[in-house]
Order: sequence, then C-alpha cells, then structure tokens
Amino acid sequence: MASAPTVVNTGMAIAPGVLYGVLVLLLAAVAVLGLTVYRLSSQLHRGDPNPEDRALRHQQMEAKLRELELGSLQYKLNPHLFKNTLNTIQSHAYQTYFALDKLANVLDYILYDSGQRFVSLKEELNFASSLIDINRLKLSPLFDLRVKQSIDTTDPVYEQKLVAPLITVDLIENAFKHADLQREDAFIAIVFELRDHQFLLTVSNKISPKPPLRQARGGFGKEALQKRLEILYGTHFTLDQFVENDVYIAHLKIDLRAHKAAMHTAG
Repeated sequence: MASAPTVVNTGMAIAPGVLYGVLVLLLAAVAVLGLTVYRLSSQLHRGDPNPEDRALRHQQMEAKLRELELGSLQYKLNPHLFKNTLNTIQSHAYQTYFALDKLANVLDYILYDSGQRFVSLKEELNFASSLIDINRLKLSPLFDLRVKQSIDTTDPVYEQKLVAPLITVDLIENAFKHADLQREDAFIAIVFELRDHQFLLTVSNKISPKPPLRQARGGFGKEALQKRLEILYGTHFTLDQFVENDVYIAHLKIDLRAHKAAMHTAG
C-alpha cells in the first residue's frame, strides 16, 4: 500500500488582519451585551407605582436576559466555527505548499541533473517519488494507489551513476494518464526494486475495457522509450508491456552491473 506523505507543520500563521476582525466582532458583542444588561437593570430598579406593571416588566427583563444569554453563546460558538474553517483552508494551503515543494524537486532534477548522461539510482528514485506525490494530488483520497520500494541500499550500484535520468517518467506518467479512475476496482501500483545489482520497475493499472479513441500520434512515447533504452543499455535491459484482465502491466529490468562492466570495457 502507498505510504501517506508525512505531514509537517508548516508554521503557517493566521493573517493579523483576520485576527483583528474577529477581535473587533467579539468586543462589539460584549459591549452590546453589557449596555443592554445595564439598561434592563436600570429599568428594574426604577420606581414603578403599579406592582402589576413592575412584575410584568420583571418578566420581560428576564426573557430578554435569556435571549441575550443565547446570543452570547452564539458569539462564543461562531469564533470556533470560524477557526475550524481557517484550519480547513490551512490544510488546503498545506497541500499547495506540499505540491510546490515536490514540484521544486522535480524542476531541480530536470534542470540540473537530467543533462547528465547517467545519474545514481538513488537520485532517480527521489525524483520518481516526487513525481508520484504530485500526481497523487489529482486523485481521490480513497483511490487505491500502491507505491512500494524494495531497495538494497547496500548494493554498490545504488549510488553509482549508472541510471539514465528520467528513465522512470514514461511508465509512471502513462499509468496516471491512462488508468480508468471511474471503476470501483481501479488502482495504480508502482514497485521499485533493486536486487542482485538489477533495477526493476513494475507499473500496473486498471484500464477501461472499451477501446481507446485513435490518436494521430499514439504510441510515440512507448517507441521512444524502447529506442532510448536500446541506445543506452544495449542488451542489458528488458521492457515488457502487456494487458491482462483489463490491467495494463509494464515491467522494466536493467542489469546495472552488466551495464557498468560494458561502460568500463568501452573506456
């Protein structure tokens, strides 16, 4: 199952103008309440020669006081509602901050690392994780997105520059683009592995049983990825893509140790 992103307190403060407005409303409410109580109290202590009128005035005053007590409670509840609303807005603001932070990581990688012929698998996986987190924001929180990493970080090839930058983009983006998000059993599963000096990426997603609309340039990305892998890795990779029971599966395997040996042989 996908691990939820760790929520970090961003330290975002409520705007001073908003707090000032709430404070003014509360002070105004207290002033109105105090003035009304004072007036009612004055009326109660004012001499009234008719006992019946005095009793009626007393009942009216008690009714108004009960009404004011309810109004006071309303003013006490409203700021809590307002604060809860601000917390909701702040949570959305955090999502924006989170997305921008991940986008910054992606842009840094594209601008400064993708120009290299090879990067480390560690760097490529960090980039892929940020890319997945950005795409995650487009999905419903209930959507079944599974991301798993089974990486042997002690393997020497993990931090050696043997992986073509952005080599994971096509398969990941393809899953988010073509997954059938409307089906109840829809899912996207992404698995990264490094074992026995081999990097494996498996991406699968539920697709619609209906045939897709014909596209003028359909299949270009798939062919481009295949061609790029052939140029960079020769015979030291396999890329299998197929559909099984309405599930599209792409499986990439790169033998990093064999590729490293070939690089040394080529000088």
